[in-house]
Amino acid sequence: MNAEQLEKDFQGKVDAEIRIEPKDWMPESYRKTLIRQISQHAHSEIVGMLPEGNWITRAPSLRRKVALLAKVQDEAGHGLYLYSAAETLGIERETLIEEYLYGNAKYSSIFNYPTLTWADIGAIGWLVDGAAIMNQVPLCRCSYGPYARAMVRICKEESFHQRQGYEIMLTLCRGSKAQKAMAQDALNRWWWPSLMMFGPHDSDSPHSEQSMKWKIKRISNDELRQRFVDVTVEQANFLGIAIPDPDLRWNEERGHYDFGPINWAEFWDVVKGNGPCNRDRIRARRKAHEEGQWVRDAAMAYAEKRKARQIAADAVASPIPVANYA
Repeated sequence: MNAEQLEKDFQGKVDAEIRIEPKDWMPESYRKTLIRQISQHAHSEIVGMLPEGNWITRAPSLRRKVALLAKVQDEAGHGLYLYSAAETLGIERETLIEEYLYGNAKYSSIFNYPTLTWADIGAIGWLVDGAAIMNQVPLCRCSYGPYARAMVRICKEESFHQRQGYEIMLTLCRGSKAQKAMAQDALNRWWWPSLMMFGPHDSDSPHSEQSMKWKIKRISNDELRQRFVDVTVEQANFLGIAIPDPDLRWNEERGHYDFGPINWAEFWDVVKGNGPCNRDRIRARRKAHEEGQWVRDAAMAYAEKRKARQIAADAVASPIPVANYA
């Protein structure tokens, strides 16, 4: 078939809700879009370990330490699932890692903000993971099979993370005045960056229209952001703390909350590398990668040695028959 017919058949499968698998034909632009999106997602999970890992030893109780440690471990696992999904598209993991450590690959801008207090860990779980779930549940129906299947487990674990964060906020809000003030301060600082997580307005998003056509994305940025606001405002009301938006109000006609304008200049500034912690995050990941090179080398050497031993053992167990010339 010619390229035009191949693309027509491909889109027909997508429209019929038939999953695209690694060995199926796909347009090169579809493959590149998936690599960009999946790798950015993977990078975000790995970098996202840093602001929370910073609080493991300072969590206020053993229970909190154990729960936070489990969450950070989950995020490492999510990165591994996603790198594996990206590899099915024909790109090496080492290439993906090099691109974000030493190149121009991006990760979620939200992780370039500092965690100043214990309440920030609650706010991240409640808001950041809440926004992640809103973004990622539709990805369980992504047209690309390996990505969709990875997202099923990731979303289950993200749901635990969101509840963990909300429970921290609830405990603080039911505590002393100082603790409730700490929770309010964390909400004030994390609210707007959380709304930015959904990406630019649909009219300003260069990839959204095509991703929707290919069913990589199922729901637009603005619709997901509105869903998040509608759900989260009610949760904040239950906590007894206020969303830091003077324009926030219920719109009876629309059946949704109206909210104020997002500071997109700040968003793009952070994306370009000028956020509060951009340089610290990349410096920390580069340091870990470079200092861990000996571990990767040792693992490879061990694997090669084990493989050589197995080949030798197989040769002894099944010697090659010698022809009988007698």
